[in-house]
Amino acid sequence: MNAAARFLSPSEAARQLGISAKALRLYEERGLIAPSRTPAGWRAYGPAEMARGAEIVALRALGLGIGELARVLSGDAAVLDRVLAAHEATLEARVRQCGDSIARVRALRADLGRGKMPAAHDVIGAVRARPAIAVAFDLPWPWGGERFELRDVKPLNYIVGPLGSGKTRLAEALPNATFVGLDRAADGGAAVRARLDADPARKARVDASLAAHLADGAVQTPALTTLLAELEADCDAIPVIDMLEHGLDAASQEAVIAQLRRRGPEAQPLFFLTRSSAILDLDAVGDDEAIILCPANHSVPVCVTPVPGAMGYEAVATCLASPEVRARTEGMIAWRPA
Repeated sequence: MNAAARFLSPSEAARQLGISAKALRLYEERGLIAPSRTPAGWRAYGPAEMARGAEIVALRALGLGIGELARVLSGDAAVLDRVLAAHEATLEARVRQCGDSIARVRALRADLGRGKMPAAHDVIGAVRARPAIAVAFDLPWPWGGERFELRDVKPLNYIVGPLGSGKTRLAEALPNATFVGLDRAADGGAAVRARLDADPARKARVDASLAAHLADGAVQTPALTTLLAELEADCDAIPVIDMLEHGLDAASQEAVIAQLRRRGPEAQPLFFLTRSSAILDLDAVGDDEAIILCPANHSVPVCVTPVPGAMGYEAVATCLASPEVRARTEGMIAWRPA
C-alpha cells in the first residue's frame, strides 16, 4: 500500500461517492470493485478504487442493473449499445417535452403581448416538464377513511411496508388501477399463454420484451412471461403488480427493473409492491420513481425520499432483502414457542 496515497474507510469512501456503505459492499461482493487491505485486515479505498467507484456510480445513473454493470465494465459492447440506445430515446423524449413546453410558453407570452391574461391552469401546464398525474381518495381499513393524496404519480412507484401494514389494501384502492395478484402465474401461466395466442399484437410485444430481458441476463420462466404479459396489456388502467419479484431469480429481477427504468419519462405509470432490494435498490432510485411507505403502526402512507437520514428511509430499508434471502424465507412467518 502506497503510504503517500490517501486511503479511505468504507464509510468515508461511500460518503464521497454519494452512495450507502451497503451499496459499496454489494459492489465488492459482485466483484465490481476490490478494496485494498490494511495490515490489520480492514478494507481501504485508495485513488484507483475511488476512480473505479466513480465509474460505477456514473454508469448506474444510466439505469444499469448490477449484472449489466459487470458486463459493461468487462467490455461487453452489445450491452452498452442497448443501454445507450435506451438512454438516447429517453433524452429525445425529454427534448420533445422541452420543445412542447417552449411552444406553449411562447404562445402564452404572445397572448400577454396582445393584452390577454392566460388562465392559471394554462400557465401551470406550460411550465411543467410533463403533465402531473395525481390521485386522492379515502383510505380503506386499516386507516379508517383518512385522506390520502399522491400529487405527482411517477412512471415507477414502489409500495413498501412490513407484513400486515396494509400495502395490498392501499394498492387495491388506488383509483383507475388494475391489481395484478400473485395468481398471475397459476397453472404455470397457461391462462396467460392462451390469452397471448388469441392476441397476436400483444404476443409480439411480449416476445420482443422477453428477448430484451433475456439479453440482459434474465432467465426464461413462466413467471417472467406472465409478468411481461401483464406489463404489455393494452388498457387504460394503471397496472399495480403484487410482488414484482415473485418467481424471479436475482438476475431476472435486475433485468426487469433495468428495462422498466429505460421506458423514459413519458411511460405509463406503474405501481408495484416489493420487498426485494434488487427491485428497489435505494441507491439507484431516480427522479422518475417514487417510494410509498405503509408504516407498521398504520399511520397514513407517506412518500419517502431515498436519501439516508430522510424520514422513513430506515423503515423502508428494513423492509427489503436481497433476492437470495427472499428466496430462502419465502412463505415463512415468525413464531415464538409457547
